[in-house]
Amino acid sequence: MIEALPSPKSSDRPRLVTGNSSPMIAVRSLAKKIGQQEILRGVDLEVLTGDTLAIIGRSGGGKSVLLKHIVGLMEPDAGEIWIESQNIVGMNERQLGAIRKKVGILFQSGALFDSMTVEENIAFPLLEAGERDPKVLSSKVREMLEVMEMEGEEEKMPESLSGGMKKRVGLARSIIRRPSCVLYDEPTSGLDPVVADSINRLIRRLQRRFGMTSIVVTHDMKSAFDVADRIAYLHDGRIYFHGTSAELQKSSDPLIQDFLLGRSNDQRGNKVEN
Repeated sequence: MIEALPSPKSSDRPRLVTGNSSPMIAVRSLAKKIGQQEILRGVDLEVLTGDTLAIIGRSGGGKSVLLKHIVGLMEPDAGEIWIESQNIVGMNERQLGAIRKKVGILFQSGALFDSMTVEENIAFPLLEAGERDPKVLSSKVREMLEVMEMEGEEEKMPESLSGGMKKRVGLARSIIRRPSCVLYDEPTSGLDPVVADSINRLIRRLQRRFGMTSIVVTHDMKSAFDVADRIAYLHDGRIYFHGTSAELQKSSDPLIQDFLLGRSNDQRGNKVEN
């Protein structure tokens, strides 16, 4: 039972997406330095409304840092982040609260509350927003459980859930307030191929059912190809490639081919398999 809770040169930048659709998210010349390390060095990126964008790149290359900037969890050193025509850079927490209603995020771990049941975890954002009607809460939780194909799991505790089920509960909690956009941080990390495939299909189903814009940060190329309308390759702190899956696979660029094939260079410049 749910209870109420107390920069590069402009000529060097990749061409941004254009078309009839308007961007839900636009990142302009975003820069971030952590300690002495430049993580983001002038990121330019657009995500069209209703599209799913996969951001790929090497581990530690700044993908998750970029995601945290988009939801306002980190402040950039320079640049702009536009969400539905509002620049969120420099906003205070109250202003960001309104933006975060539009943008849900699924963290890599799922970030569930261990002391709460599945039902309570999913309902938590509604309770935080002031909803107290038990019928409304139960109805919305039931809808999310149906979407996640988890009917009958309401009373389970997180410790009894598999990794895939935890991701589904975390995702249900992220979308219960119907955000315009969902950010996924390595949604298939640590899952076996069968469960990972079910999460990929779920991401696509949410896009079709609710028309949600999605950004999926992943190093799993199968997932990227399965879910994405477009793919952005983050390399050396900048967007090196931005296009469709087919365009990425057809690219003859050595840097892109090395990434897709999992190759690295040793100090002698010879190809070494990862």
